Amino acid sequence: MILPIVAYGDPVLRKKAKDITAEYPNLQDLIANMFETMYGAYGVGLAAPQIGLPIRLFVIDASPFAEDDDLTEAEKETLKDFKKVFINAKIVEETGDEWGFTEGCLSIPDIREDVFRNEKIKIEYYDENFEKHMEEYDGLAARVIQHEFDHIEGVLFTDKLSSLKKRLLKGKLGNISKGKVKAEYRMRFPDAKKAR
Repeated sequence: MILPIVAYGDPVLRKKAKDITAEYPNLQDLIANMFETMYGAYGVGLAAPQIGLPIRLFVIDASPFAEDDDLTEAEKETLKDFKKVFINAKIVEETGDEWGFTEGCLSIPDIREDVFRNEKIKIEYYDENFEKHMEEYDGLAARVIQHEFDHIEGVLFTDKLSSLKKRLLKGKLGNISKGKVKAEYRMRFPDAKKAR
């Protein structure tokens, strides 16, 4: 089932999300719905706060990046089957040089900006079967994880922009929260209090 994506301005996007247990109600259905919602919006990642749930869960399918001609063969290989569920994730370490890449967000349609993030991460998380993992990622895989991880921490990619960029985007962000934006997928706007 495709769910409406919560737009910028909704308080749920600013909450630090809570851990869940394996007994979380209808968890497998929720994960399936999150993937379906993400694919329906042509996204590569979706965090539970983006569908209105303040829980530490996000899904990623970065395989579309494997088609990018600018990537090395090793990066393409990593991303080609990169479909994962992250539950109760904690980034243990961020290392390497910061590098810029243009990011967007399903909750903030029509805004794309360069964001600088560390090159490598070490992350601890549970998968959809509640098996624990500790893994290291770099490059685009690390970036997509960092972006979705930020969501469960109540952080948006626009928070990482310079104060000048934030001022320039203020009007656009205000319009998004009021529903004055066209998205190719269902959204729920905080000021409109309804999905459309």
